[in-house]
Amino acid sequence: MGTLDDRFEIIDTCTRMAWHADQREWQSLASVFAEKVTLDYTSLNGGEAVTLTPDQIVGAWSQLLGAFDATQHLLGNHLVSFGEGSAVCTASFQATHRLANPFGSPLWTLGGTYRFDLVRTQDGWRISGVVMTATWAEGNRDLMNLAGSQ
Repeated sequence: MGTLDDRFEIIDTCTRMAWHADQREWQSLASVFAEKVTLDYTSLNGGEAVTLTPDQIVGAWSQLLGAFDATQHLLGNHLVSFGEGSAVCTASFQATHRLANPFGSPLWTLGGTYRFDLVRTQDGWRISGVVMTATWAEGNRDLMNLAGSQ
């Protein structure tokens, strides 16, 4: 069973993932992850989940998210459950992406849930898995393709 301090650190770690990505604090972003992280964005992109290192995640996200004029990932309604040296944090999210372009809306907003799998390390709680489940979207989804091609 985790303590109240564990619960706060877990929620803080998950929030930092979103904050550091939005603030383009790439080295700080890497610090929230375990040595290997399974990312599952298949509800949005199809395909398969992937397992990456923090450096690989930062490399990919800095290219894609960094190409936007701005992003804002909001997390709320955190629920935390504990295992032996592990935890799961689920949260609702809303993510807005902004990219000026001449052919449509500059905004794409996505909503749904995140499931964060975390492990306790000697440095604190670290994210070892992320499952994003998109349940709705509004705006110009093509912004992802535009950002990816920049």
